[in-house]
Amino acid sequence: MGLARNLVKRLPSAPSLPSLVDLTDEKDRLIPRSSFFKRRIRLKGNSKISVPLGAVLLFPCIVITLIIVLIVRHPSSPGSLMMPAGAPPTIRKISEDYDKVFVTGCLEPQTDGKRANAALVVLARNQELEGVVQSIKSMERHFNRWFHYPYVFLNDGDFNQTFKETIINHTSAPVEFGKIDPEMWGYPNWVDRDTAREGIRKQGDAAIMYGGMESYHHMCRFYSGFFYKHELLQKYDWYWRVEPEIKYFCDLTYDPFIHMERANKTYGFTIAVKELKETVPNIFRYASAYKRVNNITSQGLWEMFAEPAVAEEDTSLPTNDPKYKPPLPEEILGSEGGRGGIPDVHPEAMEGEVYNMCHFWSNFEIARLDWFRSKPYNDFFDMMDRSGGFWMERWGDAPIHSLAAGVLLSPSDIHYFRDIGYRHTTIQHCPANAPGNRQLPRIPFLETTTEEKKRKEEDEYWETWDSVKENGVGCRCKCDTDIVDVEGKLGSCLAEWVNVAGGWASPA
Repeated sequence: MGLARNLVKRLPSAPSLPSLVDLTDEKDRLIPRSSFFKRRIRLKGNSKISVPLGAVLLFPCIVITLIIVLIVRHPSSPGSLMMPAGAPPTIRKISEDYDKVFVTGCLEPQTDGKRANAALVVLARNQELEGVVQSIKSMERHFNRWFHYPYVFLNDGDFNQTFKETIINHTSAPVEFGKIDPEMWGYPNWVDRDTAREGIRKQGDAAIMYGGMESYHHMCRFYSGFFYKHELLQKYDWYWRVEPEIKYFCDLTYDPFIHMERANKTYGFTIAVKELKETVPNIFRYASAYKRVNNITSQGLWEMFAEPAVAEEDTSLPTNDPKYKPPLPEEILGSEGGRGGIPDVHPEAMEGEVYNMCHFWSNFEIARLDWFRSKPYNDFFDMMDRSGGFWMERWGDAPIHSLAAGVLLSPSDIHYFRDIGYRHTTIQHCPANAPGNRQLPRIPFLETTTEEKKRKEEDEYWETWDSVKENGVGCRCKCDTDIVDVEGKLGSCLAEWVNVAGGWASPA
């Protein structure tokens, strides 16, 4: 557009541009303003070819418009535009053979009803206080102001007094603060620390996301096999994981723990996406070996994460083939540990299957703690742990939890919280609001920790919500519009979940 403006400004002074533009004759200056774009110009002073000025100005406008269209076009749907980006994709109902939405739309919260033996668990450090406050305010506004479930805060160091006082001021629910035992955070005695640190350094050099951060490796291992063993969680049956810097978009006016108990569910998720392949090149090899060695038959959930191997990902390649991926090095195992019962892992261990990289995004999960405490889960974790993959690769707790569920659980044990709108970093799921009479008036939430004017502004934002939509399930949802809902995004594993959950529902 800048080029077009410059050209228009310079045209009346044609004599100053003799080498670029030559107006055909003086009479053109006297024709009506409406005929301005009909003027013909020659691109060279002695050229016999002329074109209408309107055509010259229109061309860059068309080019710029096309560029804008390409930029805002949905990455996984070449024929549809994101208008706006956060709008939910076309909503299709999922079969209810194994799972269904607990509540469609809003209820009047039962503030004096039965409560489950559950806690909201937050792993954080003192310097993350601002992000934690953001999460707590969102959790209180959309759910816990009615249900008052206790918070448990865990840290590998000591929480300072500022952190504690600030958190207590932001909730009326009970709060506990705990420190993680060094045995749960760090290197076990059977690991060669120099080898582990060298493996982490190499991941950093290879620019693997978070791969070079030692503390991130420890966090993933803690959430994979130790958080449920912490003394502050021993009295609870359920947990809801809460991360710093998260945001909820919908009011949750029912108790998800009670509904999980009633439906005999074990694990709940709201987002399922694909893992970065370079972070877990060997994880499926070991998970599959555990399943094979223990003669475990899939109950139908394993197929969400496994798919038949194709030629370019052949798992029976000879060891001298450049595509061959060797098992993790045994050097990671120190002199005290040995192989700790790890079965021999070789290319054929995956039995013609490969990992499709899908996992439940575990920074939001609601789950039974007795499943994590069970012997089958801990046997699975111990074998994965002894492989060294938490250090030599960047195994996250999300694929560990997901593959363990795939081995040990069935689709009917899993619940998809499709009605919970949730965002962490640049990934969000935000459902459309339920139609009919399922949207109820909202009671203001005027927490007392924020300056009065800002507090009112924050609450006024939530006084209006997105329009309802056919097959919508949300309650007073107001989605962010700067990013695409994960259900309609490349990298989503919604289709894989639907396949094991009974497929798409037939139209009514």
